[in-house]
This record gives sequence, structure tokens and C-alpha cells, in this order.
Amino acid sequence: MYNQTARLLHLRPFAPCPEPQTRSITRTLSTVLLAGTCLSLMSWTSPHTAFAQEQDQPANEDSQPSTEGTAPQQSAEDVEELFIEGRKYGLGETSSATKTPTQLVDVPQSLSVVSRTQLDDQAMSDMGDILRFTPGASIAQGEGHRDQIIIRGQNTTADFFIDGLRDDVQYFRPLYNLERVEILRGSNALAFGRGGGGGVINRVSKTPETGNNFFESSVAADTFGQVAINGDANIELGDHAAFRLNAFYENLDNHRDFFGGERFAINPTVGFELTPDTRVVASYEYVNDDRVVDRGVPAQDGVPLMGFDNTFFGDPDFNETEFEGHIGRIKAEHSFSDNWSVNATFQYADYDKLYQNLFPIGSDVLAGSVSLDGYIDTTDRRNLLAQVNLLGQFETGFITHTVVFGAEYADQDTVNTRQDTFFLDTQDDQITFPFSDPLVIPAVTFPAFNRDRFSEVEVWSFYAQDQIDLGRYVKAVFGVRYDRFDVKVEDSDLPVLIANDGEPIVVESLDTEFSPRVGLIFKPLENVSIYGSFSRSFLPRTGDQFLTLTIEDAALDAEEFLNFEVGAKWDINPNFSLTAAIFRLDRESGVLVDPTDVDNTILVGSQTDGLELQLIGNILENWSINVGYAYTDADQVGNVVDGKIMNMAIPQVPEHMFSLWSRYDATERLGFGLGVTYQSSQFASISNAVELPGFARVDIGIFYQLTDHVHLQINVENLLDSDYFPAAHNDNNISTGEPINARFRITGRF
Repeated sequence: MYNQTARLLHLRPFAPCPEPQTRSITRTLSTVLLAGTCLSLMSWTSPHTAFAQEQDQPANEDSQPSTEGTAPQQSAEDVEELFIEGRKYGLGETSSATKTPTQLVDVPQSLSVVSRTQLDDQAMSDMGDILRFTPGASIAQGEGHRDQIIIRGQNTTADFFIDGLRDDVQYFRPLYNLERVEILRGSNALAFGRGGGGGVINRVSKTPETGNNFFESSVAADTFGQVAINGDANIELGDHAAFRLNAFYENLDNHRDFFGGERFAINPTVGFELTPDTRVVASYEYVNDDRVVDRGVPAQDGVPLMGFDNTFFGDPDFNETEFEGHIGRIKAEHSFSDNWSVNATFQYADYDKLYQNLFPIGSDVLAGSVSLDGYIDTTDRRNLLAQVNLLGQFETGFITHTVVFGAEYADQDTVNTRQDTFFLDTQDDQITFPFSDPLVIPAVTFPAFNRDRFSEVEVWSFYAQDQIDLGRYVKAVFGVRYDRFDVKVEDSDLPVLIANDGEPIVVESLDTEFSPRVGLIFKPLENVSIYGSFSRSFLPRTGDQFLTLTIEDAALDAEEFLNFEVGAKWDINPNFSLTAAIFRLDRESGVLVDPTDVDNTILVGSQTDGLELQLIGNILENWSINVGYAYTDADQVGNVVDGKIMNMAIPQVPEHMFSLWSRYDATERLGFGLGVTYQSSQFASISNAVELPGFARVDIGIFYQLTDHVHLQINVENLLDSDYFPAAHNDNNISTGEPINARFRITGRF
């Protein structure tokens, strides 16, 4: 029990590593728990893995400051052995799934953790890179201006979190300041609230470290001409405080004609102890992203247009997106005793977004014509979020309880406008004209606003969860969340004003939802678990972004997601694990009148059945691996096509996905990496009229430790130069895969 309590309360996170002579129970346990982390700080003398900084050690809370510090002197052999044990793909503990620090083997849910080590080894720069190596998840095109993900067949632009708090505006999220990325599959409303029907992505930020001053910087460039610069500095501010600054700049480029842009971000963070039992972390992040909006190629004869992978189907002078985000966050934690603690987090975020584009809506390029549409869209959003959690542990007889009682408040205001195209030649918002490369686009204007909406969202949430330890073999998780979701949408666009005597329409919807979670875990061995779980989530009728709410939709109940799952987890050794899950996810969207029998109704929604497997960790001290496979059968049910009820395959969900990444250090200075990804064919949209062919892609990496402080790295992507189409937005907006290219990176840490 005491070991669990120490992890739960994560005492003195900013203090330097405890001295060996510490005698109190809690400090002794902290010493044991932190030993690997503290020793790993000497990694710069380890020739194998000097640049895998140990932010990979799991934080004991989503935004919990690191506990790293200085270490006693060790011999070179001891340092190397200890450091390699700490260099991990995947991690053994998380707090996102349960809101308490819990070993992954004891979480009744399928999830993946991508460590900082793996992010760096594979030179990952965005969410698409991560999801290519995550079973059961994939990336959608996002119309060329945002992250858009598909987990267990559920497509979303809003199920993103940073340190456990919602980050739902539409933009491309950088990875420069992350300790790790957690992909949680299945319905997750108890921990995260509305949405998350198929799963969520939670990014965990780097935090200040006491007992450790360092500066790390890297410069990378690829064969397309893209350049990226990263910096990470940590400064001690006495024994009980530290400051950390992360920043990056990226000049964007790829294989597509006219694509380009730049983005940069800065993230200062300070952590300090007010008292030995009270800790505070405060951070601010500024993100700026300006780039060309590229929506790929159209389809021809039921498949993506072949032979035009570089052709830009838009106007490079007009297709652009501009994003600016300010995110401020403060988290305070206080330990009342060895068994009880409280934490509170407040976040205010201000997002401004503009994107405008011309894009293909159809083509007969082989016959010499192309069709375009377009619009200008702006979004201003203000998010105020507050979350409080009371964590505790107690016993009733032989049963140990780890409990969480929490509350969350959210206030979101969003202003969104849209102006459609108006082509002078056709006097219409769409046009068909002769194809050329590059396109010569006829004159176009953008007259009145055809969408002008303001939404207010207020959410109150309360939740409770009990993780029950019933002894050596059985554990259980029971929890429930209550959400009161109040949405008001004011519609002032031109069609509404014309139809409503110049007055806007205001529609309000109130949803009150309970989201239960039940999990049962059987542990025949300490490192093996077999589990079954059920969870529920919901999504208000306003959808991900609260932009559309009709009177008819306001009268409907929220969409419901029901996730049933059984699985097994095996920690083969402390750094190597195998996980497997079989699931069914039902999405109940509503009912419609049966077109073949007006006296009956039909259920509209989707059903996803699947299998997910992952093997991740260190096979040997110098050999790391991440292997994943997913089988996913996802269908939308209740579709009415030509008066008939039909089930259609959910788009952009390959039936089979396989991924492999492995790094092997051949010598103390030289390492090699190999990556393979495979996706079977998938449909571009719910029409099931256009099919993206299946594909396989091979990547390699070469790593060389030049000196104790300088590391060289080369990553070659798509080594076999495969021609492939990884994602789409609809039947005529299909992304083309990058041809063979190489990225060169030099990193120094001092």
C-alpha cells in the first residue's frame, strides 16, 4: 500500500534526488521510485544513447513536474547500464486513463504511449507521424489546415488534450515541447468529458527539473528544403524551483508544387515549491503557423488521380492558413497527508484562425477539365478551463481503495464566419474550366458572408472513480461522470437574415449526461493482466466545433458511444510489454423513419469491431522495438440510399494496419533504425465510390554519437519510393504520399 501511496502523492517533485541516507518511509520510497530517473541524468557520458533525454520517465500526473536531479558519482560502466535500462519506447505508467498514477498493466483499456525517445529516433514532427505507428488509429487530411484523427472508426478534430486539459481548436500541433504522447482508445468520457468516442490523444509537456542545468539544441534539414531548429533549456532557481524554456522554428516544404510556409512556438515554464507539501507549475505557450493550404488531388474513375502527385489543385497565392494561439496554464498540488492530496489546474487559451482555399470538387483531367470550389473561413475562440481533483487511498478490511473525486468547468466562446467563392465567368460558387499544370484559375471574388455564427458553451462536470485492489489476483475500476452541457448558437449569416426579417436565429441546447466506466482485471501473475471493460461517452448535436445547431437537432439527445472491450497485457520484462485487445464500439446517432415501412424506425449510427496488438520496449539493452497491428471492421448503419437501407464502410478506416519501428545500436557510437508501415485499401468518403489503394512504406535511420555532446542522425523516409495516398477529406481531396526523402539532424547538449 505504501508504494502505491508514494506514487499517488508524488511527494516533492522539484527536490533534487533524495540522498541514500534518507530514512522516512515516504522519502525512502521516493528514492526507490526516482533512482532510475536520477541516474539517467548522467546519460551524456553514455555513448549508446546520449541524446535520449529521460523525459521518457512517466510523470505521476498529466502535467506533473519532473523529479529529475543530480546523481551520485558512478563509474562509466554503471552509468551506461543504468541509462540503457531507462531508454524506453513506451512507458510503464500513466495517469491519463485513470487520473491516478497507474501501471499500464493495471489499466483496463487499450492505449499506446509514444516516448520522447521514439519521437526523436523517428524524427517525428506532427500527429500524422505518430499515428502511422499506432495500432487502431490513423490520420485524416484535415483539409490541409488542421490535425484530424480517426480512432476506432471515429473521425474527430477536437479530441486532443494537453496535460489532461482539452485543446480542441483546429490547427497542426507541434511536438517540440513534449515528454510523451498518449493515445487512449475506446470511449473516454469519464476522464476527459464529451467526445472521445473512439479515443483521445493526450500530449504531456516537458516540465522544469531541479538539480539539473542543461541546454540542448538541434538543427534539421531535409532534401525538400525544409529546415527546423529546436531549443530546450533548463535552469535551476535554487533548491526548490526551476525554469524551462522550449522553442522551435520550422520552414515548411515538401514534394508538392507551391507548398510552403513557416511555424514557430515558444513555451516558458516555471515550477516551484511554496512549501514542502505544496507545488506549483505555471506555463505559457505561443504558437504561430502560416502555411499553404493543400487539399491534394481529385479522383478519376473511382481511384485517386494518378501521375499528378505534385500538381497543386488550387491557387498558391490564395490558399493559405494563419493560426495564432496563446495558452496559459497553472497547476497547483498540495499533499494533506501520506494518503490524501489535491490538485487544481486552470487554463486560459486564445486562438485566432483563418484559412482560405480553392479546392477540387471533381475532375476529368484526362479529358482536359477540372472543377473547383472555395471559401474563406475565420474562427476566434476563447477557452477557460478549470479542473480540481481530490486523490486518496484507504483500506476497508483487506480491500485497498484508490479514489478520485473531481470537478471540471469549461467556458468556450467561438465566433466563426465563412464567405463562399463567386466565379465571374459562371456567376456561381463553382466552376469547371480547362486543366493546365499549373492551373490558370478564372477570376473569383468573395462577396457576402454566408455563415456568421457565435456559440457559447458552458460545461459543469463532476466525477468519481474507485480503483479497488481485491488482493493478489483481482482488481476493479468503477466510476461515473456527470456532465451538464449548455450550448447556445446565434446564427447571423446572410441566408438567415433574409429569411428571418433581418434578425439572427438563436438556438440553445441543454444536455445532461452520465458516463459510467466499469473494468475488471484478473492478474494470474504480477506482470500479467486479463481484463474486461465497458465505457460510455457522448457528443452533443453541435458536433466537435459547436458551429451548427438547428431547432430539430436541439430536440434530440446527444449521440452515444458504447465501448465493450476485453484484453490482455504482459510485461515480459520491466522495459518490454505485449498488449492485445478485442473490442466493439457502437455509436448511436439517432433514429429515422424506415423508407420501406413508414410505420417502423431504423437506428442510425455505426458499429466498429476490431483487434489491436502491440509489442513495445527493449528486447535487449541495445535493441528497441515497436510493433503494432490492427484489424478494424467499421460500418455506418442505417444509411438510406435511393430509398433503400444500406450499410456503408466508414471512410478512411483500413481493415488491416501494420507498423514496425526498430532501433539497434551496433556499437557504442553507431545505431541503425528500420521502419515499415502497411495499410490495406480504404474508402475516401462515406459514398464508398472512391478507393485509396493499399500501400507499404519503408523508412530507415542511422545514428552516430560524434562526441559526448554532439549527435548526428539521418532518417530516410519511403526508401523504396512507393507511390501512395495516405489520407483524404472526401472523394476529390486526396493527399499524395511523399516520395523518397532524407532528413539530416545534428543535436548538441551542454
